[in-house]
Amino acid sequence: MLAALRSLDIINIIDIAIVGFVLYKLIMLIKGTRAVQLIKGLAVLLIASNLSRWLHLNTIHWVLQNAWTVLFVALPVVFQPELRRALEQLGRGKFFARPLSSLGEEARNRLIGEIVRGMEALSRDRTGTLLVIERETGLNDFVETGIKLDGVVSAEFLVNLFVPKTPLHDGAVIIRGDRVLAAGCFLPLSESPHISKQLGTRHRAAIGISEQSDALALVVSEETGVISLAEDGRLIRYLDEKTLREWLAKFLQGPQPVNFKYRRSAS
Repeated sequence: MLAALRSLDIINIIDIAIVGFVLYKLIMLIKGTRAVQLIKGLAVLLIASNLSRWLHLNTIHWVLQNAWTVLFVALPVVFQPELRRALEQLGRGKFFARPLSSLGEEARNRLIGEIVRGMEALSRDRTGTLLVIERETGLNDFVETGIKLDGVVSAEFLVNLFVPKTPLHDGAVIIRGDRVLAAGCFLPLSESPHISKQLGTRHRAAIGISEQSDALALVVSEETGVISLAEDGRLIRYLDEKTLREWLAKFLQGPQPVNFKYRRSAS
């Protein structure tokens, strides 16, 4: 009997662990997207509905209860991009994949080195650049807007992709793990009113993708050659080779101490 109970406890622990992991992956899938704001709105409605019932506000409670009926019909439409992305990743076997985390330390260092070399070369030539590095949140929706590639990341490859007046020059290049997924991709523009008017479309697109996902976006200004990095809706500007390498190491290899000050700008 005792052995059976212990066996049942182990099964329950495994069951809870699997459900917890799936929920974690779902949260990471929508993290940094507009779906988070929609979920917050649903939470407010749920609290208001329970509060109106507790306070016996019958009219308000009736309205909210009927609103829930409409929402259950509308939710698949509202969350269509996230649902499609999750099903695509599940179908391709990538739902549980963590490309950057699966890279060894040596491979990550090589990736960072190639990106830094490429950005430095593009900066010297003042070649307009928009490079996106996928982290936890999938970017398949944006990959599909461009030309799909499948090449190992190298400085020379990146420089060639951004050669002016070539078919792949306009738009963003998206990297997953140590491979270039696509080029010429369209990204959402940030609607923040605090972005400086001196910053162009590339910078606004870099901030926009970092607002809607946890991706990193690197920009080289065509006018000045200045290298910038967008992360979580903020823009870190005026990066040189050393600071760019350190920030990439920090964001791509987990929290590390960074002993320097940066100039951050969302304005």
